[in-house]
Amino acid sequence: MSDWSEETRAHRVITGQVVAPTEQIRTQPYEDRPGGGHPRSTRPPWVRPSRRRRTARLLAVLLGALLLTGGGTYAWADFELDRAVDLGETGGRPPQGKGTTYLIVGSDSRDGLSERDRKDLHAGGGGGARTDSMMLLHTGAHGTTVVSLPRDSWVTLPAYLDPGTGKRYRPAKNKLNAAYALGGAPLLVRTVELNTGLRVDHYAEIGFGGFVGVVNAVGGVDMCVDRDIRDKRSGLDLTKGCHTLDGAQALAFVRQRHQEAQGDLGRSRNQRKFLAALAHKAATPGTALNPFRAYPALGAALDTLVVDKDMELRTLLSLFQAMRSVSSGNGRQLNVPVTGPGISTPKGSAVKWDAAKAKRLFTALRNDRPVTTEQKS
Repeated sequence: MSDWSEETRAHRVITGQVVAPTEQIRTQPYEDRPGGGHPRSTRPPWVRPSRRRRTARLLAVLLGALLLTGGGTYAWADFELDRAVDLGETGGRPPQGKGTTYLIVGSDSRDGLSERDRKDLHAGGGGGARTDSMMLLHTGAHGTTVVSLPRDSWVTLPAYLDPGTGKRYRPAKNKLNAAYALGGAPLLVRTVELNTGLRVDHYAEIGFGGFVGVVNAVGGVDMCVDRDIRDKRSGLDLTKGCHTLDGAQALAFVRQRHQEAQGDLGRSRNQRKFLAALAHKAATPGTALNPFRAYPALGAALDTLVVDKDMELRTLLSLFQAMRSVSSGNGRQLNVPVTGPGISTPKGSAVKWDAAKAKRLFTALRNDRPVTTEQKS
């Protein structure tokens, strides 16, 4: 017995047969084998897998990689969530309603903004003690309803303890925005619950920096306006028509109210419109399936996002999906019913709710019934 000849090896390579190691398979020279011919291997020849089988294997590998990446991203995002608001510490709360109610807050927090950023965004002055937008989002058996709560709403603040001075204050009338300024998220939640009768199941708040970062990360958001808007205070400068707003423009758009005929009510309408458009843009394949957009957007949001301690990522995703459904026309957007453009108060001009209509609206949401209040949004 002798090793395979070079001629035999070359022939088997050309014909696609496996060349076995010398120590495993040996053959006789052609002249010593009865009948001559090619040597016969003890192993079956290699067969190329079918296209379907190769495709299935490739998909399995890709799916595994996506699962590993997604799992890592989920763990990172879950760890990064700032669960700073404890709704369980709030006393005297309304009973649990049907469906799920979120309080969504846009604060004027300057966290993460440099002095140059503040100047460019017209966000100078003040710390992070005010709210620029407040919305109640309710999901249930009858879809999604988003109700804007104007920050100048004239409401009753519940009794509270000033954590800085230790002084206790009795219930008093004030603007809704004052609740956040005086007692942060806990007092704001208590104030909303007291005046609506709705129990807030979850809380989500994002600051200036996070908002701008998210808009820039998704490549801007398309928005149409029906007139020229130039507002020195917010820095907004838009001509009539449709535009793709970057982060700075978007922030100016949702903040400006002095160019709105309805003032704070007009601003609330713009905020709902933009937030729905942002949710829609973030969910498009070009954004959601593009890691160079999806991950920066998620990172920007997490930088300034504050939620309640019971908020889970899947709950936050449900909030996002509900907001997206509104942008697709599968939900309702409205302002809380009001009596008129504004009233004079010791705290300046404020918005007064229409007590009867507001009560009907919030009762329907608490019992998860269809919203019947007709209020132009």
